Amino acid sequence: MSRLHQLRTEHVWLDYGTGPVVQDLTMAIPAGDITAIVGANGCGKSTLLRGMARLMRPSSWTVLLDGQDLHAQSSRQVARNLGILPQSPVSPEGILVADLVARGRYPHQHWLHRDEDEDARAVDAALVATGTTDLAYRPMDSLSGGQRQRVWVAMALAQDPGILLLDEPTTFLDVSHQLDVLDLLADLNSTGGTTVVMVLHDLNLAARYADHLVVMGQGQVLTHGTPAEVVTPEVVAEAFALTCRVIEDPVTGTPMVVPVSRRQQSGPGHQPAPASPAGAALESKEIPS
Repeated sequence: MSRLHQLRTEHVWLDYGTGPVVQDLTMAIPAGDITAIVGANGCGKSTLLRGMARLMRPSSWTVLLDGQDLHAQSSRQVARNLGILPQSPVSPEGILVADLVARGRYPHQHWLHRDEDEDARAVDAALVATGTTDLAYRPMDSLSGGQRQRVWVAMALAQDPGILLLDEPTTFLDVSHQLDVLDLLADLNSTGGTTVVMVLHDLNLAARYADHLVVMGQGQVLTHGTPAEVVTPEVVAEAFALTCRVIEDPVTGTPMVVPVSRRQQSGPGHQPAPASPAGAALESKEIPS
């Protein structure tokens, strides 16, 4: 299947009935890339992801998948092209890993026809890709947090979507398991062409793994672009109210944020952080296709 599905929002407003959380947002997700959505708590990034995953209906205008209204398409049709891994997913009590991963095959099954061999191959491939084959017959509730997260990714892989949306996929994981999960997603993108869109809290990890960064603030896009274009002291101050220095990551060469606390700013010998030469502008909230 072609994985270059197009996902975009058109002047979308999202709210929970108490006022807008995402406001008049137009954004196109770069097909075939890894996009990370970052921003301070409460800025609307997880709400935006829920809207793009059809877990919320926009109060105004629409989300488009391949040029068609996402909410006008059948659930099965959407699930063949778009997968979602929400925050802290919950598995049925006692379910085995292999059975959970097999649930990812639902969009490809029909009550009149089911290709069991194809389903089995997809499940086996997903287990191999995530390094969870040896866990296949263990109950989900017996696994560590890192193992469970890899199994959830395996279920999304078995679904075989062209676009994979993940909300805080590294939450509650230690540093080693965070890197494992993000490396896995990077492998899926580079070898399978899967478009990956993820909400991340850690700006440095986002800069390491994303081809494209979207910085949100107060329900709108403040700026977007490559990590080198976006991760600047000015943008970090605008989005996170944080004074910082931006240096080169010695491992990856990507931008790395070094925070400067209030105590350090007032300490003896403090020098203000130099302005970034990139100087990303914050005026646009529309991301063109």
